Amino acid sequence: MRMFGLQVDISMLLEPLGFIKVLQWIFSIFAFATCGGFYGETTLLVSCKGVVNKTVTAAFAYPFRLNTVVFSEPDPERCGGTWTDSYLVGNFSSSAQFFVTLAVLVLLYCIAALVVYVGYKHVYQHNSKFPLTDLILTVIIAFLWLVSTFAWGKALADIKISTGASIISQIDSCKAPGTTCHFVSVTRMGTLNVSAVFGLLNMVLWGGNIWFVYKDTNLHNQSNKISQVVGIYSAQRI
Repeated sequence: MRMFGLQVDISMLLEPLGFIKVLQWIFSIFAFATCGGFYGETTLLVSCKGVVNKTVTAAFAYPFRLNTVVFSEPDPERCGGTWTDSYLVGNFSSSAQFFVTLAVLVLLYCIAALVVYVGYKHVYQHNSKFPLTDLILTVIIAFLWLVSTFAWGKALADIKISTGASIISQIDSCKAPGTTCHFVSVTRMGTLNVSAVFGLLNMVLWGGNIWFVYKDTNLHNQSNKISQVVGIYSAQRI
């Protein structure tokens, strides 16, 4: 089938190499979308001078620089001057950005690889450099998924702590005489949990794909030839 003047062979998508690459493309989209698109709030109830059970919130989102997120003021008088700017604790941007950036780069690589698989299958199969490059990149990406997923998982656990009930003990204004603070809620982080799960799935998928990519390289062909030669030599000696 020809498309835009290019000979397209979609049969490659039905083979393990092409089918897995499609899954990797899809999973990378879910990984960065569920992490990069998150928005949440931590809510407290504050009672102080002239204020009773006033709701204050701190809104946070990707890339989770929580130490730049300030709680809203209980009232214009700032509790009679006892309320100072109060921030969430922690900066988890490095882990989050590493995870999302990797997912985006993997998405782009998968698109490029699929174009080669479908539009230039003959070149991929007859030029040993393409499969070997594919193998090297697959190994590197599998390792990066391992590192980024565990880093993001640790950061996510810390984010839950930093935005949970324990935050009250970190707010100096809540310790002022006549001021009481009560934790109300924090946005559910189900989508962030899903992003970590997709990180694990990507790690497994890329790790498992190493074998299928390896089978298309000269390294696998050479090992088969060596095995055949050894087998023939052994048979002749018998």
